[in-house]
Amino acid sequence: MTTVRVRLTLVYSGLFLLTSVVLLVTVNLLLSHALTSGVARLGGPRPVHFVPAPAPAPVAPPGPNPEGGPAVRLVEDVVSYQWEVTWLAVGVLTLVSLLAGWLVAGRLLRPLHRITATARRLSLSTLHERIALTGPQDELKELADTFDEMLDRLERSVEGQRRFIANASHELRTPLAVQRAAIEIGLPPGVGEIRDKLLLHNRRSERLIDALLLLAQAEHGLRERTPVALDEVTRLVLAERTDGRVTVTARIEPCIVDGDAVLLNRLVTNLVDNAVRYNRPGGAVAVTVDGGGLTVSNTGPEVPEDRLGDLFQPFRRLHTTREQGAGLGLSIVASIANAHGGRAAARPNPGGGLEVTVSFPPA
Repeated sequence: MTTVRVRLTLVYSGLFLLTSVVLLVTVNLLLSHALTSGVARLGGPRPVHFVPAPAPAPVAPPGPNPEGGPAVRLVEDVVSYQWEVTWLAVGVLTLVSLLAGWLVAGRLLRPLHRITATARRLSLSTLHERIALTGPQDELKELADTFDEMLDRLERSVEGQRRFIANASHELRTPLAVQRAAIEIGLPPGVGEIRDKLLLHNRRSERLIDALLLLAQAEHGLRERTPVALDEVTRLVLAERTDGRVTVTARIEPCIVDGDAVLLNRLVTNLVDNAVRYNRPGGAVAVTVDGGGLTVSNTGPEVPEDRLGDLFQPFRRLHTTREQGAGLGLSIVASIANAHGGRAAARPNPGGGLEVTVSFPPA
């Protein structure tokens, strides 16, 4: 596939060569005609066009040869030399035009490359950057200014959504906290079963709201990035995890990720919790941290190949357990990984279970 720069170079070179060839051929033809006419006006012999005579001509007496006069030979030599120089010049002009066309096309497309580089670099966490193209008010300057105006509108929209998430976090958590306090304090001891059910649903609602808000926060990108030791975050999560139903093993090596420590902690927590929750009694969970990222593998139920794409979608559940979740665990993992420039992938283990790998770019 040819690039715009190559196509512009070919167009510039083609037009230049076409004009040059037409000019040189026209000059050569006019020069040949002028030389021939000048020799004829001076009384010299005319060039012979080699038209065969209809009958043998009588032998002419000795005299000057009209077909081989020095003036005619001089005209033919000059015109022949001129054509040789012309084709040599066309070859040189071809190389020069290609080089000049390549340089000119690159200079004209430089602002477009700047716009493309800025668009690739931008994310929800770097919306404050602008192209700020300088130069004459041409089509490329107009395109860059339009792109900057679009970024202004997008930045205002994202800031509004972030403020909405922060306000919603406060407004939704406060009533649930009040309800939990009323259930724990206000209900009499005789309604213990009802009290436990209300508390269970209250906690589920809190976890669901926290998960949704965290998912929205991760999908809006990171405002600031700091070096985070993913190996230390993983050790902390595993130290806080106490579950005797499965065996958790870990192989942890140093790993530094540029990002948010709170979100990375939630990523590791979700992966470990999912590996424990969707497991069999007496099963195992293996956690590996190396320079490329994090891998969590378990020995749970079998996962069909055609359902792997559903794992990272919100509210998708492949299995039902007694600790039924909201179906947001792996979707939060994928969003946090994307916010850090990484990628989450899953593959089924032979005999059942799942291996989830989160890779991060080098810090």
